Amino acid sequence: MDIIQIKDKKFRPSIMEAEIQQRIQAVADRINHDMAGKNPLFLAVLNGSFIFAADLMRMITIPCEISFVKLASYQGTTSTGSIKEVIGINEDLSGRTIVIVEDIVDTGLTMKRMLETLGTRNPASIHICTLLLKPEKLQVDLHVEYAAMEIPNEFIVGYGLDYDQQGRNLRDIYTIVE
Repeated sequence: MDIIQIKDKKFRPSIMEAEIQQRIQAVADRINHDMAGKNPLFLAVLNGSFIFAADLMRMITIPCEISFVKLASYQGTTSTGSIKEVIGINEDLSGRTIVIVEDIVDTGLTMKRMLETLGTRNPASIHICTLLLKPEKLQVDLHVEYAAMEIPNEFIVGYGLDYDQQGRNLRDIYTIVE
C-alpha cells in the first residue's frame, strides 16, 4: 500500500479504479433501465464530478444530454457550510427529467440547495446520482436514488475529488491518514 503526500497531508489507497468502474457500470445500468424513453438531462456538478460524469456518460446507452453547473462549498478539507452558485444553468428544464451528477454527497447541504434551485425551473422529475455517499454525515433528508458507493465519514481524494485543488488526477480514491 503506497502512501502518497498531497501538500501537508498523507493519504492511503482506499478504492481502486477497477472497483470504481464496476460500481459506475452498475449505476449506469440502473439509469439506462429506469430512464428508458425519457431523454434525461444530466447536470454534472463541477469541479469534482467531471471524471465520474465522463465515465458515467460513456456507459449510458439511452438518448440523453449533459450540461454542467458549478457550486462551491469546500475549503481545504472541510465544508464552509456556505454554498455559492458559480455557473448557472442555461437549459430550459420545464418538463425535463433531470439527473444531478455529483462526486460526493456528505452533509447534503449542497444537494439541498441544488434541488431548491432546480425545483423553481419546473422539471418533470429530479434524480440524484453520486459516486460516493456518506450516509452518517447527512444533515438533511435526501433521496439519493443512484449512489455508486457508500463510504465512512473520512476525507478522501482522487478520481476527481481534491484536497485544496490537488489530487483530482489520481485514478484511485485515497483516504486521509490521520
